[in-house]
Amino acid sequence: MARKFYIEWLGFTVDWEHRFSPCSPIYFQVSRDGAVFHLTGHYGDCTPGSKAFIIIDDVEALHAELHSLPNPNMMPGIQDAPWNARTIDVTDPFGNRICFSQPNAD
Repeated sequence: MARKFYIEWLGFTVDWEHRFSPCSPIYFQVSRDGAVFHLTGHYGDCTPGSKAFIIIDDVEALHAELHSLPNPNMMPGIQDAPWNARTIDVTDPFGNRICFSQPNAD
């Protein structure tokens, strides 16, 4: 599920991956446009329900990209944030939230 969400839909690239044994959960790093995430299936290694913020240059382009790809469970809109930015919020299959934020020009 993580690969489908982060790689196929959000457009991240797998930089590397590791398993301690063939039966162990995977641990891998993904990146996109300078943003880097470490993703793990190891119990106790994370805090599900966290929220990460990624500053981007073009929220309209990301919005169009995400809506051009099939994901019936996630069709995010663009919102005006109180911190003078336009944002897109997505939630991964594990309850983690990502806010892509483009600061407004002053």
